[in-house]
Amino acid sequence: CIESMNNLKIGHFPPSKRFGLLVHGLIILALAVTSAWGFWNLTRASVGPTFVNFLLVGLIAFAPIPFFGYRAYALFKADYYIDRDSLAIVWGLRVEDIPLTDIEWVRPATDLTSPLTLPQFRLPGAVLGTRRHPDLGVVEFIASNTKNIILISTSKRVFAISPKDAASLVRTFARATEMGSISPAAPVSVYPSFIVTQAWQTPIARFLWVSGLILNIGLIVWVGILIPSLSQIPFGFDAFGAPNDPTASSRLILLPLLSMLLFIGGVIAGLYYYRWDKTRPLAVILWISSAVSALLFLMAVLFLVTTPV
Repeated sequence: CIESMNNLKIGHFPPSKRFGLLVHGLIILALAVTSAWGFWNLTRASVGPTFVNFLLVGLIAFAPIPFFGYRAYALFKADYYIDRDSLAIVWGLRVEDIPLTDIEWVRPATDLTSPLTLPQFRLPGAVLGTRRHPDLGVVEFIASNTKNIILISTSKRVFAISPKDAASLVRTFARATEMGSISPAAPVSVYPSFIVTQAWQTPIARFLWVSGLILNIGLIVWVGILIPSLSQIPFGFDAFGAPNDPTASSRLILLPLLSMLLFIGGVIAGLYYYRWDKTRPLAVILWISSAVSALLFLMAVLFLVTTPV
């Protein structure tokens, strides 16, 4: 479907992106700074309630970063295309390619007698989700803002999109319909969850994901047990291989946190490359690296705690 769009493109109508990317960037920056502040103070705090508080701040602030990071990536890649055979909606890993023959009508949302109910959780650049309309039934929003909403009705559901030039998209759709289809197109619906499910069905992916997760969780639990029992550790070595001056054992928590961060990043990056057959070996290499890095961090903790102070 994407190849046919590249060959027979009639219209290309991206949504507004600048403000949405700015908002998502500021949110990610604020969360990253808060998380870094929590982890930095964690390494300087003594074991006790203060230590736990800084740990919670760092983890809670970090947890939403992948979510908002994907939302920003999806907006950056977002686009709407019309060709002689279909209308395609691309939003990150979400792809909806609708044959023109399946489209019943295309019109602005302002033409409705009953206004649309918008998704509850929405941000500039991410008006996403499904809502039910009394006249239209299920409406799926794949839009960057609530202005210039265009509705695309099919037999299954209605899509709400937000091209920057909405009037031009409607005119182009009418022109493409008049020109007629060159070859019948099959409908295509791809969801981000489909990539995860497809990868999970591969034995090597399951083994590497589960192995890496078990190693990281085990490392976090082990370090959590070790920290109260150790007063100081030689955190690092000088150029000659001699241990550095001893420091608070709470700094040991940085190793499992960094290991988990690398593991999550490797899994996500691998899923990105898993989408195409020719880059799937690269995805497997990334997943192997993520699991091996967790094992190396475990060995690093073992080496540090067994080094004489």
